[in-house]
Amino acid sequence: MNPPGTTTRAPVHDVRAYRAADAAACLALFDGNTPDYFAPGERADFARFLDALAGEHGYLVIEAAGRVVACGGLTLSPDGTAGFCWGMVARQRQRQGLGRQLALARLQQARQHPQVRQVVLSTSQHTEAFYAGLGFRVTGRVANGHGPGLDAVDMVLLLDER
Repeated sequence: MNPPGTTTRAPVHDVRAYRAADAAACLALFDGNTPDYFAPGERADFARFLDALAGEHGYLVIEAAGRVVACGGLTLSPDGTAGFCWGMVARQRQRQGLGRQLALARLQQARQHPQVRQVVLSTSQHTEAFYAGLGFRVTGRVANGHGPGLDAVDMVLLLDER
């Protein structure tokens, strides 16, 4: 129990750049979130992304006690749009603030680029409310767009609004 007048905050974990040695841990995160958050057929695409594109997309991992517990990246387009890509949190660590920490770290990355005016993402109905809580708004929806039972929910956050 906390003394009166004090609060407990979720621990802040180490956020760092992805390294090739993190690939197996990131794939395990993907597997732990399939099929609820990712379609099984997406695994090969994610593995290719980790192998060839993670570095150029500012891919980040969050570590807790030396283990990768979350990961996600940011794409940059010349038109002033950044995009969240391949974000996930270990199933047993969800609802502990890691997703928020990862999203805020990626928004900070986006804000480091003066040309970036908005951040977009495509998520599912399962995480739509989470991103709405960060200020993202829905711009489109396709039933089963990410696979059976996984709607594609497109969202945007205008950086000058938040």
